[in-house]
Amino acid sequence: MNDIFSLPTNGKSADWVIFAVMVLAIGLSVGLVVVWLVVYRPKNKKRKHKHRRKRHHRQHNPTLAEKGGLPPLRSPNQPPPGP
Repeated sequence: MNDIFSLPTNGKSADWVIFAVMVLAIGLSVGLVVVWLVVYRPKNKKRKHKHRRKRHHRQHNPTLAEKGGLPPLRSPNQPPPGP
């Protein structure tokens, strides 16, 4: 029975048919991924970046040089100063 849809079951022609089916399956899979990437993938929208303005009127923590250096050393018996 020589049917169009029957595949060879032995010999070199069977190996070629299996190879062709595998290449076709891989090619179809890659093709579907490419189509998805081109057509259905969500497009990146341009994001608007907010520009921060420098505020020169804000107070900042003073440096040690601005404050006059480190405070004097305490004696071990002296309690820490309160707030």
